[in-house]
Amino acid sequence: MNSIENKPRFTTRSLVNAGLIGAIYVALTLIFQPISFGAIQFRIAEALTLLPILTFDAVPGLFVGCVIANLLGGGVWFDVVLGSIATLLAAICTRLLREKRIVAALMPTVFNGLIVGPVVYFAYVRAPGDPVSVPTLLFNMATVAFGELVVCYALGLPFLYALGKLPKSTMGK
Repeated sequence: MNSIENKPRFTTRSLVNAGLIGAIYVALTLIFQPISFGAIQFRIAEALTLLPILTFDAVPGLFVGCVIANLLGGGVWFDVVLGSIATLLAAICTRLLREKRIVAALMPTVFNGLIVGPVVYFAYVRAPGDPVSVPTLLFNMATVAFGELVVCYALGLPFLYALGKLPKSTMGK
């Protein structure tokens, strides 16, 4: 196998795969909207953030899906932007660490805890003009990370293992 075969290719098939992944992410986020947003969240769609282990197509699909889900979910602009960037960074790192699934599954937890946790605090918890409460900020970071950890390990990894039993031609490279 030469090195060209290992590089991501943007084909009609990869665009369709990315679109489907993004659409499923949006649907799951909105179906479970009450637990997908807020200081304590268990965004079921985040189980899909492990798909970059199986296919590069999931990276752009998850990013676009997160942007659309956050827009439709009513997020403030910096939640939409920074939350989607957290998903993109997590997807890229998950893809890079794909050979170590257990470690790769930590990437969404790390990026969402570090980025989305503060976003939740500053956008939805802290009242304008109030002083910053470091304990509350750290609590928001911890709850977002914990929700992500639960979803990725309790739902994402079993989902990934189930998909891993499919023929490789089903998910692309």
